[in-house]
Amino acid sequence: MLKPHYILNRITDITVDFLKENGITALLLDVDNTMSVAHGDKTLREGLPDWLSDMKENGISLMILSNAKKERARRFADSVGLPVVGLAAKPLPFGYIKAAKLLKAKRKNVAMVGDQIFTDIMGGRISGVKTILVTDITPEDKLNFKVKRSLEKKLLKRWKK
Repeated sequence: MLKPHYILNRITDITVDFLKENGITALLLDVDNTMSVAHGDKTLREGLPDWLSDMKENGISLMILSNAKKERARRFADSVGLPVVGLAAKPLPFGYIKAAKLLKAKRKNVAMVGDQIFTDIMGGRISGVKTILVTDITPEDKLNFKVKRSLEKKLLKRWKK
């Protein structure tokens, strides 16, 4: 339930060919430490604007799925020109299901892209969408994040064996 379908270094490593080969026509995108360089930061990951354009030009549907408050999530989504479901309550399935419906995509053709196993990946698995784990960009210094990251590292090490 926690193991992602795919593990990549960064969001921009996801290619149109990779998505087509795996039957993925729509992506749900986490913001913090996936699209942006740090939790709560608005600075976009290097290469993200070109990547977003490439996805759109090739018919990949994109939507932000964020646990952030609706207004904060909407401001970020507007800055990159994407629709958003804020206050998604990841890992609960409701936000994932709502986003797939809004994109008019079957869940078997949707993938969640995020940096956290216990929210992005777990929720995607529960919701019946494919999951792509990307490496976090900037380590968080809050205790709850440190604990989660420590557990995630142990899981990743086990999965790589």
